[in-house]
Amino acid sequence: MKDYIKFAFDNLRHRKIRSWLTMIGIFIGIASVVALIGLGEGLRETINSQFGFLGTDILSVTASGGFGPPGTGVVDPLSDKELDAIKKIAGVEGAAGRIMESGKLVFNRKVGFGFAISLPDGEDRKVMEHLMNMEAQKGRLLEDSDSGAVFLGASFYESDELFGKPILPGNKIELNDEELKVIGILEKKGNFQLDGTVFMNEDDLRNLVGRPDDEYDIIAVQVGKNADIAKIQASIEKKLRKIRDVDEGEEDFSVETPASVLESVNSVLLGIQIFVYIIAGISLLVGGIGIMNTMYTAVVERTKEVGIMKSIGAKNSTIFILFFIESGFLGTVGGMIGATLGYIIATGLAFVGKLVLGSDLISASISPTLIIGSLLFSFILGSFFGTLPAIRAAKLNPVDALRYSK
Repeated sequence: MKDYIKFAFDNLRHRKIRSWLTMIGIFIGIASVVALIGLGEGLRETINSQFGFLGTDILSVTASGGFGPPGTGVVDPLSDKELDAIKKIAGVEGAAGRIMESGKLVFNRKVGFGFAISLPDGEDRKVMEHLMNMEAQKGRLLEDSDSGAVFLGASFYESDELFGKPILPGNKIELNDEELKVIGILEKKGNFQLDGTVFMNEDDLRNLVGRPDDEYDIIAVQVGKNADIAKIQASIEKKLRKIRDVDEGEEDFSVETPASVLESVNSVLLGIQIFVYIIAGISLLVGGIGIMNTMYTAVVERTKEVGIMKSIGAKNSTIFILFFIESGFLGTVGGMIGATLGYIIATGLAFVGKLVLGSDLISASISPTLIIGSLLFSFILGSFFGTLPAIRAAKLNPVDALRYSK
């Protein structure tokens, strides 16, 4: 076998340009597969991590039909009527309404834009702090008595890209031209939305943006322990249909769990990945056909050589193995180059994405299984498309092959 491999390698080395041109199709296909799968898996893991801080005892209720954050800009927003009704449903341990607004932020003479989210007073505040696992890494959490104060996500403290320097507790920032004091910094959640959010007491935010007292963009619901979350979800939907006077299937609101949202997102990502795999598969098919074409050409060019080998005792199996190893080698080397290029492309695009977006939303996740699988697949691809030329070479008649002239 060692002699077979050396012989096959020497033949490929003597046909340098043709060998490299043949491998182009393979490593383009493998590079596409590795890069796209790596970026797709990285995106999926990042999105999953966005929901990782949330528990399984949470429901969110939003009104439908708006632009921007869920529940905002809708014709018929949620109100105290829906909130009070949800609190009375069996199995609901707590519920709290929130408003969400975009705004202009100014700090260190630099301007940025972000989202402000309200925190309710009293017992409802505890519900929200539980649902979002709110803990301060610097300073403290907001309290009911705080006025003209904000609590910031971790990104404002851990990154100086937007405002030139980190924002610390005690600093003053401007939100929609109103000066506010920073009370504390939220511990990092790994969620780019929460990490970049400004939290305010509800009355302060309503006064700042002029929102009615009984209007909400979203209602967060905490379900009791060991409760049937699906049953509670159905009860909330039934109650809200009655309050908002809509028929089943025509709801102008949605009741979702983090798991259901995540499942929907993953379904969309899977569809995109399948489409990408099809495109990469076409590239690999073209590369495989290129290997077959090269090996058929090699059989024709080396017909006399095959005749000489057979005349001195080479068996059909020997000829077959020689050509089979050559095609497998083309696939393997192409796969190695492709996997390396794919890794470089994926990590490079992830790095550029992080610089452009300022977050880890675009990331690459390339596992050893992906690399090993791509190399194995490229070898199988090369071997498969080299089988027919190898069989043809093995079946050559030695007398006819010796008489062959180009």
